[in-house]
Amino acid sequence: MAPRFCDSVPVTAAEPPVPEPAAGGPSSAPPAAQEPAWAPLRIGVFRMLWIAVLLSQVGTWMQTVGAQWLLVSRPGAATLVSLVQTASTLPVLLLALPSGVLADSFDRRRLLIVVQVFQFGTAATLAALTIAGQMSPALLLILTFGLGCGTALTAPAYQALIPELVPRPMLPSASALGAISMNLARAIGPAIAGLIVASLGAGTVFAINAASFAVFAVVLFSWRREPADGQEPAEPFLAALRAGSRYVRHSPVMRRFLLRLSLFVVPGVALWALLPLIATERLHLGATGYGLLLAALGIGAVAGALGMPRFRRWFSHNQVLAIASASYAVAVVVTALVPVFWIAMVVLVPAGAAWVAVLANANADVTLFLPRWVRARGLSTYQLVFFGAQAIGAAGWGLLADVAGLVPALVAAGVMAAGSAATIRIWPLPDTRHLNREPASYWREPQLAAEPDPTAGPVVVEVTYLVREENRQAFLAAMENVRRSRRRTGAVQWGIFTDGEQPSRMVEVYVVPTWEEHLRQHTGRLTATDQAFEERAHALVDGEPQVVHLLPAEP
Repeated sequence: MAPRFCDSVPVTAAEPPVPEPAAGGPSSAPPAAQEPAWAPLRIGVFRMLWIAVLLSQVGTWMQTVGAQWLLVSRPGAATLVSLVQTASTLPVLLLALPSGVLADSFDRRRLLIVVQVFQFGTAATLAALTIAGQMSPALLLILTFGLGCGTALTAPAYQALIPELVPRPMLPSASALGAISMNLARAIGPAIAGLIVASLGAGTVFAINAASFAVFAVVLFSWRREPADGQEPAEPFLAALRAGSRYVRHSPVMRRFLLRLSLFVVPGVALWALLPLIATERLHLGATGYGLLLAALGIGAVAGALGMPRFRRWFSHNQVLAIASASYAVAVVVTALVPVFWIAMVVLVPAGAAWVAVLANANADVTLFLPRWVRARGLSTYQLVFFGAQAIGAAGWGLLADVAGLVPALVAAGVMAAGSAATIRIWPLPDTRHLNREPASYWREPQLAAEPDPTAGPVVVEVTYLVREENRQAFLAAMENVRRSRRRTGAVQWGIFTDGEQPSRMVEVYVVPTWEEHLRQHTGRLTATDQAFEERAHALVDGEPQVVHLLPAEP
């Protein structure tokens, strides 16, 4: 039998035993009952952190408006104002993956406190220099970039903390509350900032933003987080970065989540990106009318978040995704083709609800799926794809609107969104709620003659199985799950071989970069689901598998 060395898996492959719906359509079985949308707020720590995050998000939106207002009268104002948004969002794309590594490697509460102190210092400096009349456009953009770096470092760490704050059944509701806070901040922040800038100046807005970071830091400091049991020492930065990327690369379920996110966000962002042009060119509205359109989207988003638990009781995840995507597509097309203000207001409400229904569900599902050891890195990848899809999509739809016109661009986006809904039958979301993602240390510790240097490598692990002929095919099928488990948790190569002289003897061989990396497989990276995969394969084996560790030969 030829050796089966595998370095990749098909993008569309399922990750057994996760049952993917048949090609004929998504599963229609509704999930178990969900907690009410407000249920997580009964938990004191989550409630205080949620309020603190809401205040911080309001402050961030106020900061953006204040920064833009400072630049509107400067030469080259159009470019400078647009650079404020660039300075705010570019750090998210640059630091998404490193921020996930930091959040997985260090105590997340302490990391968040340090970041909020940095944010406070940056925002306070911005406020003081502005009030003193010493703020130049270049310095404003530099400090705005610094605040964006803080935001990029905050998001993965905070999201990875949520499963520690609320029980597993409440995670979808917690994600919905996160969407509510984001949309409330988007609605409230600019309005408050406009009033304060007009009466007290931009420096006061920056000072309020600094205060919001101080409040967040105080709430975090007052929370006495229980230390994780048996927490491993922090991984080296580059090794941790590679481990997180390897996990996502060799997890078909995670890749499916990211694919579905991209298929929705790329066409969906057209409405958000082109809404100012819809307001001015199609509906002939001023700033107040544009604000009302944003308010309609915000109201829909809050309503969708509040109604999400009920929808999750009535429909499966794939049905929610299909209904929301189709509804969003219809809203985009109607907004493009019918230049009537009240109709636009009406259709933007379900568009906002659909946007949140998809994204809050996706965020909750990814958080539930990711094991603790790689949760922040997985969420940072989700964040990178989300913001990257928005950036690429918005630029693409803007270019198309300039070339072909606003209405054709929006119609194309609506058709693409409808096509995204149709692809759910081909690439449905797998149901992962039944998977046990808790750590499981079930491997026996290696019994070596001498303890190797942790950096020694590569390490070759051989596992020998005795498999009867009648069990061969079932064993090889079961080992596919084991292969993925090995690759996700540290192996850079994997293969399975048959002994030419003794066909019943099969040898699994995998390579791990260092001895330390292999020890991390033993002590924290494997989950109860990985254990179930191995037990299924071992049930088809005669006797106990024999494990051999091969280390680099020293001269």
